[in-house]
Amino acid sequence: MGSFDWHEEAKKQWDSRADFWNERSVNMWDKGSRKDIIPFIEKYIAKGKKILDIGCGDGYGSFKLHQSGYNVMGMDLSTEMISRAKKRLQSEEINFLQGDVNHLPFDNESFNGMMAVNVLEWTEVPLNALNELWRVLKKDGFLCVGILGPTAGPRANSYPRLHGEKTICNTMMPWEFQQLAIEHKFEYIDGFGVYKEGVKEKHYQDLPIELNQALTFMWVFMLRKVGE
Repeated sequence: MGSFDWHEEAKKQWDSRADFWNERSVNMWDKGSRKDIIPFIEKYIAKGKKILDIGCGDGYGSFKLHQSGYNVMGMDLSTEMISRAKKRLQSEEINFLQGDVNHLPFDNESFNGMMAVNVLEWTEVPLNALNELWRVLKKDGFLCVGILGPTAGPRANSYPRLHGEKTICNTMMPWEFQQLAIEHKFEYIDGFGVYKEGVKEKHYQDLPIELNQALTFMWVFMLRKVGE
C-alpha cells in the first residue's frame, strides 16, 4: 500500500461514507443500536451542561442531546459529515466543528460531559485520543463511550490487518478499553450492552461483565474523570 497516513486515510474514508451514514443515522438514534444512549446520559449528566459530541457524524446524535436540554458542541474528522450536520441542523443552536479527537482544539477542562460513540475503534493509538478526552473534560465530569463488540459488523474493517495491510479500524475490544480507561484516570461508573436480535437477556444476565461484553454488538460505558 506504500506510505500510510492514518489521519488522512480515515478522513477520506469517512468523507466517502457520509451519504450512507446520513441515510441511517436517524433510525440508529431513534429506534436502533443507539436509541438508549441519550437516556443513559441523562441519568448522569445534568441538563444544561456543556457536552462535546466527538465523532458526531451528520449531527443527529448532537441534535438528540440538544433536544434533551444540553449545550452541545459537535465535532467530526470528516468535512463531509460536518457539512451535512450544519445543513441538517442549521436552525438549531448547535455548533459543529471539523477536527481530530487526537488533537482537540479546546482548553483544559472545557466540558462537563462528552459522548464518543464508535470513535476510539477508529483511532491509530486509542490511548492518545483517550488522554485528549481526559484533558478537556472537567474534573468529575462524565464520558460516555460506545465501543464495538466482537459481534459488530463494522469489525470486518480490521480484517485486512491479518494480511499485513493497513486499515483505519483497530482491534480494541470493550474489555480492553475498560482496562485502558481505568489505568488512565477514569472510573467505571456504569454500562450496558447492545445486542444483535438473536441474543436474549437469558443468555447474558448472569455472566460476569467481560463475558457479557463478549456477546455485544456494542458496549456503552459511563466513565468519570478522576485524578489530576
